[in-house]
Amino acid sequence: MKILICNAGSTSLKFKLWDMPGFGALAEGRVERVGGSDAIYSCRVGAHEEKRTGLDIPDYTAGVRLFLNSLTAPNTGAVASLAEIDAVGFKTVLSRGFGGVHFLTQEVLDGMEAMMSVAPAHNGPYLEAIRVFEKLMPDAPRIGVFETAFHASIPLERRVYPVPYEWFERYGVMRMGYHGASHGYIAEKLAGKRRVISCHLGGSGSLCAILDGKSVDNSFGLSLQAGIPHAQRAGDIDPYVIPYMLAQGLTMDEVLRGLGKNGGLKGLSGASGDLRDIEVAVEAGSERARLALDVYVTGIARYIGAYYVELGGLDALAFTGGIGENSWRVREMVLDRLGCIGVRYDRALNRACRGEAVLSAADSAVSVHVIPANEEWMVVRSAYNLLAQSGNAREGSV
Repeated sequence: MKILICNAGSTSLKFKLWDMPGFGALAEGRVERVGGSDAIYSCRVGAHEEKRTGLDIPDYTAGVRLFLNSLTAPNTGAVASLAEIDAVGFKTVLSRGFGGVHFLTQEVLDGMEAMMSVAPAHNGPYLEAIRVFEKLMPDAPRIGVFETAFHASIPLERRVYPVPYEWFERYGVMRMGYHGASHGYIAEKLAGKRRVISCHLGGSGSLCAILDGKSVDNSFGLSLQAGIPHAQRAGDIDPYVIPYMLAQGLTMDEVLRGLGKNGGLKGLSGASGDLRDIEVAVEAGSERARLALDVYVTGIARYIGAYYVELGGLDALAFTGGIGENSWRVREMVLDRLGCIGVRYDRALNRACRGEAVLSAADSAVSVHVIPANEEWMVVRSAYNLLAQSGNAREGSV
């Protein structure tokens, strides 16, 4: 059974075509910097690989079409036509009344629309991508694996806000927790460790406290705006900044754009929300880029400290996501702050790290890991199980 997974991030698109129930991926692709004229596209289909830079990818529709064209290209494609693909799975974020794994019926899509104000940078792209696939592949079931499911185990005292209780009862105002597929994968990879902190660092970042394989806290809030600074989103901020800026003459749209599109690393650096660009600027002596990096790392360290207390100690610390896997500088700056909790690491190994690795020194009280994200595997496994349970999997395949 061929299942295509679409992972629509806040600034990126990732795809994988799986042949289930095996573990093999037939093809994978990635579009970075969606929404601009400097997009990067990379794709591997079997033995064929390609990479293009400086592309004009104005929206997610263009990104989806680009990969599907590679998937069906004569001689190098993985399938002769899109009709060979049995289902499409999505790492969906939030839908009112729906968590876990669901066929993307109109009711589920309506629930995503209803939560657009909470997750505009994610629900919007996913709804766009889902509609593209609905148009191009109408016969393939579309399945959503919602990011909040892994965090259902977080205790209530860490989920509710200290606001009028009826806001929680009537409107569902609480910390939801996201990046569930990523943190769930880390929990499985480090199943032998009891107390784990998972750092998913990318264009959108979050930390998760994991106890005995279950999420017990996550740095996101009701929305994906909260937590550590993100590429373009501010993260944690005093809510009274909003009325204060309105009183200065800004409109609500301008304030929200400042917090959600022009904040985070982009807002502080004044140039880019892409960590790679910021690191180049730091090396060139930019004080604002250095400030952005320092604020970012401070936010990460602050959550690690809080989760260390909540977990009653720490057995393992994991870095994952585009920044967590690829930026030795961010890892080094974070780890240098953690000597007080017994973290010791190999600096040379950290700088040379490419892919999965253990960075901790022999005398470290905490094992330190770099684990490449594999959200697509978590999503395809959940999607396949739903198809099997519903009777849509091929006979004898389970």
